[in-house]
Amino acid sequence: MIRSVNPYNNMLLKEFEELSEKEIEARIELAENTFDRWKETSFEERASFLRKLATVLAAKKDAYGKIMALEVGKPIKQAVAEIEKCAWVCNYYAENAKTILKPETVITDAYKSYVNYEPLGIVLAIMPWNYPFWQVFRFAAPAVMAGNVGLLKHASNVMMSAEHIEDSFRLAGFPEGVFQSLVIKSNKVDSIIKDKRVKAVTLTGSKPAGSAVASAAAKEIKKSVLELGGSNAFIVCNDANIDKAVETGINARYQNTGQSCIAAKRFLLHKDVAAVFLDKYLEKVKSLRSGDPLEEDTYIGTLAREDLAVELEKQVNDSVRQGAKVLIGGNRSGAYYQPTVLTRVTEDMPVFKEETFGPVAAVVIFENLEEAIRISNNSDFGLGVSIFSENTDHIEKYITRFNEGAVFVNELVKSDPRLPFGGIKISGFGRELGYYGIKEFTNIKTVVINK
Repeated sequence: MIRSVNPYNNMLLKEFEELSEKEIEARIELAENTFDRWKETSFEERASFLRKLATVLAAKKDAYGKIMALEVGKPIKQAVAEIEKCAWVCNYYAENAKTILKPETVITDAYKSYVNYEPLGIVLAIMPWNYPFWQVFRFAAPAVMAGNVGLLKHASNVMMSAEHIEDSFRLAGFPEGVFQSLVIKSNKVDSIIKDKRVKAVTLTGSKPAGSAVASAAAKEIKKSVLELGGSNAFIVCNDANIDKAVETGINARYQNTGQSCIAAKRFLLHKDVAAVFLDKYLEKVKSLRSGDPLEEDTYIGTLAREDLAVELEKQVNDSVRQGAKVLIGGNRSGAYYQPTVLTRVTEDMPVFKEETFGPVAAVVIFENLEEAIRISNNSDFGLGVSIFSENTDHIEKYITRFNEGAVFVNELVKSDPRLPFGGIKISGFGRELGYYGIKEFTNIKTVVINK
């Protein structure tokens, strides 16, 4: 039995019975049969369904947002905004997929040569709990518009979200089998990847999970896309607009209660502006309201599970034992962890080396941009970096020096349907979203014709 529990009050929300082997087989068979028909539909027909799906999401955003607030402690305003973003990605691909995937003519010595983008088939998506709807839709919208069908293995603590996501496709009128949720635990994933009808797999999650899934896919010679988290640096230069950096830095670290792969986790402050930045930043942190995720003015909810808060507490306590100083926060109560700021952080501490998946900001002081780049790059992760400076022309000259999947200047790192999203190093490989994301699960087919 898989249980969905409210982390705010530990109340049981719902229990789900795992699918049997026979039921899993039936869903894969349905997906395969549906794909045979779905791949032949036109872009216009697929777009019509996806627009209806966006309409369903918009109409039910409050209800779906409440599900996330209950299931993972997500503040309700942020949860509703997440559903609105899901509708956006559906509309984006409904509008643009045909253009992105149109055959590309290539001039060669042949009479005609071009490249086709054709769907692969069944794609298995293994998704995390921190953005229960958005993580799924940023995969599903481009995948189904490309002509694929999806199977979702969601995180075990968000099966209510998974249930409602599948239902949203049904309400939008999609043919049965285009998108299905599998109520299973992780021990069933390998056998599904091995199934010859499953053509590819995508995972957002931890490094161990990514390593296991990528290994299983590689053994079967199947395409995989991985997004495995980050420890993004947030760099404030001495010529930065401090008020803007502070305001953005609050959202970059504490939205979704800090449980985001692209959250700012390591704050690198120039020595000349560190004091004034921290004074203003701490005032903002003090004003953040913690409380019931269902209340409109709550900004900080609980972490999704108590064990996650315990792990975060250990990272902070171990760093403090090594010399870090707590300026604010640092305490846990059940699944709730206070918004926290640490200074005197060094590069050998857990809060610097590891991903802190919760509301903890680790501060490091630097003397010049060269040092900031070195500190930022001193990470096993490579998802994104934010840099604040009024001299953007100067900063732009250094963009290639950052070992990241994304560089945002005077902005927080964020996902956008129009731009590719993904990382390097242990943050994963492949891309979601944008022009590149929809092509990940296509057969890039070369066609040459001579007379």
